Amino acid sequence: MLTRRGALALLSVAVLSVSVSVHAQGRGGNAPPKMSDAQRKDMMATASVVDAAMAGQVPPNDLALTWAHDDLLKATNNREYVPFTVTIDPSKVTGNTVSIYWRVVSKDQAAATAAAAPAAGKKDDKKAPARPTYAYEDIGTAPIQAGATGPAKLSRSFTVPAGTYDVYVLVKEPTPEKKNAPMPKMSVIKQAITVPELWSDELTTSSVIVAERIDPLPAPLTSQQMIERPYALGAMEIVPVMQNKLAKRDELKPFLLIYNAKTDKDNKPDVRVEYNFYAKDASGEKFFNKTTPQDLNAKTLPPQFDFAAGHQLQSGQAIPLATFPEGDYRLEIKVTDNIANKSVTREVNFSVSGS
Repeated sequence: MLTRRGALALLSVAVLSVSVSVHAQGRGGNAPPKMSDAQRKDMMATASVVDAAMAGQVPPNDLALTWAHDDLLKATNNREYVPFTVTIDPSKVTGNTVSIYWRVVSKDQAAATAAAAPAAGKKDDKKAPARPTYAYEDIGTAPIQAGATGPAKLSRSFTVPAGTYDVYVLVKEPTPEKKNAPMPKMSVIKQAITVPELWSDELTTSSVIVAERIDPLPAPLTSQQMIERPYALGAMEIVPVMQNKLAKRDELKPFLLIYNAKTDKDNKPDVRVEYNFYAKDASGEKFFNKTTPQDLNAKTLPPQFDFAAGHQLQSGQAIPLATFPEGDYRLEIKVTDNIANKSVTREVNFSVSGS
């Protein structure tokens, strides 16, 4: 067994029961961002490229734009919060900034739009149809480090109700002010996402975020700061890994939030979290090791812990991989609500190399 005294070191920020509030910090529906006339003109041109992609045209990908990662947490008002990361090739960017626009379209809306397309093109139409309101859309800029090697990461987020969606992301160079200047390079990608329901009475969790590191914050970020740093949650900021390919010198740092746990007469939960590791090979998999279970209850939580105050159950560990032989592994995280007598499991697949 991996023990705390031996190979296990708990992340202090992951076991402290602090209030973590995830807000709908972007712009969706009828709340467009405040922009200058030039920015608004640029956005309309940007939006038209995504319109064409929605209509079935093959979009450009001048910047090698790739969907890298996404996660799922509770937001507010029966919505879910989806931070995501895309990457581009910085060597293909002229200058040190790019614009990023993202649009979230429900599958039902996409189907209705496609069905209505022929009617919209009738010659007796006297005016253009009103611009649709999407489940979410936003636009901003991001700095790019000149001469950087490897993919450049751009993280943003959106908040939506549970459902199935297509997420369109466009990244482009700024539109040049000079006439006859080369067209700005741009890329558009589409990513399908299913957002499950977290607002129910059933025990569930966020997605398991495998962290590169978790940094404490002296104060919560502003809404504007959170747009560019969507993995900042209350008093901490998670930097997620992009690939679960780790070296023996690394630590595996899984983190998750636990939702809808029942409480006892003193309004305290009683939850156990177990971390079990399985080694995989050509014949299947076999049990490898486990850590000491984490108990989150009246004895281990701070006296002031209270769901009504916005506190959330969190679980996380930092597991050194020095004792793991090279190969592929599966981490099974079992969360048991002892009061409700219910359990859920989550999995993380990862690999360990010698370098």
